[in-house]
Amino acid sequence: MTDQVDRILEQWHAEKPGLDISSMAVIGRLSRTALAVESRLEATFARHGLDASSFDVLATLLRSGGPYLMTPVELSREAMITTSAVAQRLNKLEGRGLVAREANPHDGRGTLVSLTNAGKELIDRALPDHLETERTIVTALSIKEQKVLAQLLARINDAAGS
Repeated sequence: MTDQVDRILEQWHAEKPGLDISSMAVIGRLSRTALAVESRLEATFARHGLDASSFDVLATLLRSGGPYLMTPVELSREAMITTSAVAQRLNKLEGRGLVAREANPHDGRGTLVSLTNAGKELIDRALPDHLETERTIVTALSIKEQKVLAQLLARINDAAGS
């Protein structure tokens, strides 16, 4: 089965026959797959009035366990987003009543972020749909292939410096 990446590789082979372009096959497909997956996930999030970043913040608070409370720095680290992105996301989520901020009793200058009841209810509704979307995407692979791919992607991620 020939895809767009195959056509790009053929063009490079024709134009630069001595150039080793083998990495393009992996990186090109990885990039195209990431875009396709993000698009599918965004559609699922949108059905719940969320976007990927909002889902990630709410899901991070939920998976932290009760009382669903974290500092913005912890949230940034655990959600793998920048502190400035956390601040923007928290403003939006707080405005919707999905999270609340309060003074940190252990740090007079800091705040704590908590998942509100409305935020917990929303993430509890969105999470099963999100997981179903992910399952639908990966069903093209056997369980064993999924495990191997996850391991290989972790190695690429490590090599890329993330």
